[in-house]
Amino acid sequence: MGCQRDERLGGPCPKTRGLAPSAALLAVILAPVAFLSGCSGVVSGQSTQTAPPPQTYSISGAITPAAGGSGATVTLSGAATATTTADSSGAYTFTGVASGTYAVTPSKTGYTFSPTSQNATVNGANVTGINFASTAQATYSISGTITPAAGGSGAFVALTGPAAANTTTDSSGNYSFTGLANGTYTVTPSNSGYTFTPVNQSVTINSANQTSVNFTATVTQSHTVALSWVASTTTTVSSYNVYRSMVSGSGYLRIGSVSAPTVTYADATVLNGTTYYYVTTAVDSTGAESGYSNQVAAIIP
Repeated sequence: MGCQRDERLGGPCPKTRGLAPSAALLAVILAPVAFLSGCSGVVSGQSTQTAPPPQTYSISGAITPAAGGSGATVTLSGAATATTTADSSGAYTFTGVASGTYAVTPSKTGYTFSPTSQNATVNGANVTGINFASTAQATYSISGTITPAAGGSGAFVALTGPAAANTTTDSSGNYSFTGLANGTYTVTPSNSGYTFTPVNQSVTINSANQTSVNFTATVTQSHTVALSWVASTTTTVSSYNVYRSMVSGSGYLRIGSVSAPTVTYADATVLNGTTYYYVTTAVDSTGAESGYSNQVAAIIP
C-alpha cells in the first residue's frame, strides 16, 4: 500500500520499518494523544513562617545619694512584676519589659524615699529617668538596768518588734539597744537561777530615746526531791534504778541509780511549779531488772 498521511499531523509519511500499515498508523495517532493526556494536579500547603517575638524595652533610673541607693531593692509591678537591686551608685534597670503601665517602688531598711513610688508607661520605647531621692531615717535607743547586780550582771536581754536584737548586760546590770526606728518593741531579760519583775516590757519609740526600762532580778528558790524505799527481799539486789515522769502512770525515764544496800536518792533537777512521778526498780548481779515499784508524786512549789 502507498503512504497515507494523517491530515491532522501534516508532514511527510513516517517510516514504518517493516511494520504493518495499521500498526504504523496507530503509533502516529497515539503519540499526540499521550502528550495531550499527561497528568495534572493542584499542589497546596501551609506557610511555616513564624511571627517575630514581641518587642521589649527597659525601665531605668537612679536612687540618690548613693548611701541610700546602693543595695536598695527596687520592685516593678503592674503589667508584669520583677525585682532588682540598685548597684553601688544607686542605678537600677529592668530589661525585657513589654509595653504597658508599671509602678516602680524602692525600699531599704533605715531609709525613706521620695517619691515613694512612680508610674512608668512603656509605649514602644525604653523609659529612663525614673529617679528617687533617699533619706536616712533617724534612729533611737532603748536602755535600762537590771538590779540587783548579782542577778543583773551578765543577764541576756532580747528585743523583738520592728527589729530584733540581743545583748548582754554589763557587770552593773546595764543594757542598751541602739539604731532603732520608731515603733513598739518588747524587752525580755533572762538569767539562769533568776526570775524577773516584770517578766517583759513593751516600749514604744516615737522620735525619742527610751530610757529606764528597768527590771528586778529575784533568785529562783531551788528544790530537791528526797526519795526512799524499802529494800527488796525477793532476790539478791546489786543496785536500784530511779525513774521519773511528768505524766502519772506512764512515760518514765531513768534519772539515776544507787548501789545496794542504799535505798535513798535525791533529785535536784526539778523545776518550780511542776509535779513529778517516781518509781524504782531492783537490779540483780546479772543485770536482770524487776518491774516498777508503786508510784509516788512530788509537787514542786
